[in-house]
Amino acid sequence: MVHRICLLLLTIVGLSLGAWAYFAPLNWYSTFPGMGMHWLPVLGPYNEHFVKDVGSLFSGLAVLSALALYYLRNRPVVVITGVSWSVFNVLHLIYHVGMLHMYGPRDAVLNVVSLSLLLVLSLILLIPARSPATEDHA
Repeated sequence: MVHRICLLLLTIVGLSLGAWAYFAPLNWYSTFPGMGMHWLPVLGPYNEHFVKDVGSLFSGLAVLSALALYYLRNRPVVVITGVSWSVFNVLHLIYHVGMLHMYGPRDAVLNVVSLSLLLVLSLILLIPARSPATEDHA
């Protein structure tokens, strides 16, 4: 059940960010993450190619997550998905931690929290699920 929830959340995040960045790149760049916050313009000028690449990356990870959700009983598929997301999430988090000086305190904290939560979701996929037999004896 935990893996199912993590994969569902990763699919939703990947699809929403991927579609937004790919199909409305300037809007995504100018208004991400929303709610009146603007995290991307302070990091550098708009580049449509780069934004569409980010949208493609998130969309690809979303498809991988959706397939892992469909093939949830196939442990290697879940692990591959967890490793793929984790590599991206670790590197993404490292970059943004180095850029926290560009933000005010609220945005810096929200950056670290949101990116860390995504990393936790992906790392949970690497933990073997408890089998029903194990749960009965616990």
